[in-house]
Parts: sequence; C-alpha cells; structure tokens
Amino acid sequence: MTSLVTGSSGHLGEALMRHLRAEGRSADGLDLKPSPFTRHVGSISDRGFLRRCLRGVEVVYHTATLHKPHVGTHSRQQFVDTNLTGTLALLEESVAAGVRAFVFTSTTSAFGDALTPAEGEPAAWITEEVTPVPKNIYGVTKVAAESLCELFARRHGLPAVVLRTSRFFPEPDDDPVVSSLYDTANAQANELLNRRADLADIVTAHLLAAERAPEIGFGRYIVSATTPFTRDDLPTLRRDAAAVVHRLFPDAAALYAARGWRLFPGIDRVYVNRRARDELGWTPRHDFRRMLDSLAAGTDFRSPAALAVGSKGYHDDASALRPGPRSEGGPR
Repeated sequence: MTSLVTGSSGHLGEALMRHLRAEGRSADGLDLKPSPFTRHVGSISDRGFLRRCLRGVEVVYHTATLHKPHVGTHSRQQFVDTNLTGTLALLEESVAAGVRAFVFTSTTSAFGDALTPAEGEPAAWITEEVTPVPKNIYGVTKVAAESLCELFARRHGLPAVVLRTSRFFPEPDDDPVVSSLYDTANAQANELLNRRADLADIVTAHLLAAERAPEIGFGRYIVSATTPFTRDDLPTLRRDAAAVVHRLFPDAAALYAARGWRLFPGIDRVYVNRRARDELGWTPRHDFRRMLDSLAAGTDFRSPAALAVGSKGYHDDASALRPGPRSEGGPR
C-alpha cells in the first residue's frame, strides 16, 4: 500500500514518514520545503504536480497546513490558499486517483472560543459534539477544510477521517505569560492532563484512521492524551487544579518539587478522546501518569519519536517578521 504524506518536512509529516519507512511501507513525502523525508517538492495547490504525486497512491495523510503562529506573519488569503484551496485540490485529485483513505490533520484550535467558559463557570468538557466557534483565520480555514472532507466522503465516496489533534509540538508556548512563568518541559507536562498528546501517539492515531477509514466512511475525532479527569472535577479544576491533581496523583507534589516545577493554578478546558479510543481502537500510551513515572525514573517523558524529530520552529529565521510563502509542514 503506497502512502502520500503532505507536510513531510514538518513535525508530524516527518514522524509519519519515519514510522512508515521503519515498517518497510511504501511512502512518499510532499512539501514546499525540501527535507530527507520529502520526495516531491511543490505546492498542494498545483494540480499537475498533485496528479504526478498521487499516481499509485492508496492512502493520503494530509498534514500540510499554515498554523496558528502564522496568523501574525501571513495574510488571510494565504491561509485560504493553503489550508482550504490546497485541501480542495488534494481531495479532488485523490478522488480522481482512486485513493482508498484520506486522513486530514485538523486541530483542537478549531473549537476556538468554545474552549473558554465564562468567568466563574466550570472548565469546559470538550467532545466532538461541541460546536466550533473559530476565533481567527486559522480556525476558520481548518473547520472549512473539515467540511470539505465530509462533503467528499458523502458525495464522492472518498473515505475520510478528520483528526482534531491537541498540542504535540516541542516549541515553547506561544503565550508569553505561560512561557515566562513555566519552563517548557514543566508547561508541557502540565498539559498532558487536559490538552496535549505525544507525537508517537498522534502518529498511531493517523495510522489507525487510515486503516479504519473505508469502514467509517467519514469520522471526526479528538486526538489528545487520555485525561484523568471526569465531569465531576470540572468546577474545582477551574479554580484549584492542583487540588484535583494531588487527589488523583499523591506522588505528583514531591516529584514536581524536586524539579522546581509547578502545576497551573486553573484549567479551563479538558479534551476528551473517548470516541477515538472506541471507534479507531486507539490506545495512547503517553499521559500524565506515565510522565510522572518518567520523572521518578529520571528519564525523558517524551517518546523516542518526539525526541528524534525534535524542534523545527514555525518560521524561517530571516523571514519570520513579514508575510510570505512558508513550508506547508511544521509543528501544530
């Protein structure tokens, strides 16, 4: 089975290519930016280029995108061109090429303002039933691209699975307040409670989505580490997250203190992966409990896959301050 991975020079694209190659599977990468994992260098908006890339392809993993941090450096039109027009071109050419499974990497950022409850309200319990309220062009284009995938599944019989992935990139938080108060490892360890997944688990979800796509037809799933919380925890999480964490994980306080780490004072949303586990058969291995066990053992809590791919950044150093073409790969 031959696969095409778009965004193969980015975090997830490279991780997928590494995994597929390690298993001896036939896979080619596509990106605007050359890399050891990218065979086809070009744009997903170029129809002739796509037709050549899709010859003999049975599975498409569409990870290529402009990301949230690009909102400050790219125009709205560039987001539409890449995230929406590019996805449309890839869907149409995939149908023409007889692709048997299409996996689209979306984002929990698509939920937008639905993620933040009003002041005094409990933390939000985020499932696939929550209606997105995009708050920027990134969210708008990702939600629209999801709808295109659904349309092509219904009207053209292209099995398509949308994965709304939570945070998995290794870069420091793009919120300057968080990045100034917490070191990167501390913040990302905290996020495993409610809004982060390890890169290795994200890869596994994509592989399962491709495998199950023909029987699913169309599906949309949240892909995030399994939260230890329940709905009953939501009111306390918003005002005193540490109280809930220390009740569930009595060893967390000492392990954090030994490293000078702190928990976030409050948690405003919890991503729920139940549907992905039930319908895709996905079993994420990396969660807050495993992270604590790694701290106790003195090992890195990130997977070998995450460490191998490493940090890529969002922008080319010299051109990050002005709008312009960027790699369609990169972190989420």
